[in-house]
Amino acid sequence: MGKAFEIPSRVKPAFRIAGRRAPALTTPPAPGFESRRHKRIERDGYNLIAGRYLEGAAARGALTEALLDAANLAPGQTLLDLASGPGVLARAALPRVAPGGQVLACDLAEDILAAGRAACDKIGYAAADAEALPFPDQSFDRVLCGLGLMFFPDELLALAEMRRVLRPGGRLALSVWGAAGQAPFVECALDCLRRLLPRPKVPRPSPLRLAPSLPGLLESAGCTDIETTSCELVFACPDAAGYWQAFLDLAGGAAGSLSRLPAEVQARFPIEVAQELAPHRDGGGYRLASRVLIAVAGRGAIGAAV
Repeated sequence: MGKAFEIPSRVKPAFRIAGRRAPALTTPPAPGFESRRHKRIERDGYNLIAGRYLEGAAARGALTEALLDAANLAPGQTLLDLASGPGVLARAALPRVAPGGQVLACDLAEDILAAGRAACDKIGYAAADAEALPFPDQSFDRVLCGLGLMFFPDELLALAEMRRVLRPGGRLALSVWGAAGQAPFVECALDCLRRLLPRPKVPRPSPLRLAPSLPGLLESAGCTDIETTSCELVFACPDAAGYWQAFLDLAGGAAGSLSRLPAEVQARFPIEVAQELAPHRDGGGYRLASRVLIAVAGRGAIGAAV
């Protein structure tokens, strides 16, 4: 298997996106949106669900395999997995880079990384912000990010950081939820929350916002040889309560925010969401087939970003 990963120290990045010191937010934030607060909410939420996240990993197995296939891994490669959570994708990648390969799982949430380390000590773990990675330029042969890019307030800056740490000839592979109308696993929960809760003063960025613009974002970050494909991720749930728990076990930021609501309010969601789930009834339970977009891209030449 792969050897233990030695985390390199930070060096000054060799490039930034040309024409500006840092990329602007590609999705305009709502008035009052605070990037640091958003990251704190996501970190605290995923720390909260650290113990349960691993339990739902099997339901996402098809996507894990599809993303690893797209990454075209090979023995001896050094791999970084961003928004890794407890390292489910990173661990699945390890046999594909053996012998001689190294895998590092990176996430903003320290507790969920600790849960991963307790389950597997064959890979490395590092708590870091994807928009300011603490690794030298050209450190990795592959960078992966499975269903994580939508959590980064500045998607373009995160992509630029992924590109920065790739070696010449390196590739990044990532997945995002499909566009609105294509991801009922996420949309049923969000529609239920919109129906039952007051409109938030500062809306969260939509997790479905990236699929239409992903190729353009990769190109703006300086990536080349961009290819996209899709994967159908099917969630089978025995009842509305089972669906709601599956959603909470995947959506850390939402789970953290909802956990602060009064208990009687929280108790309504697993019941009320049956209204949104009705179109997906399958026998005695529910079947939610959601589209996920997978993109792979090359590092391109330094200075090629626009």
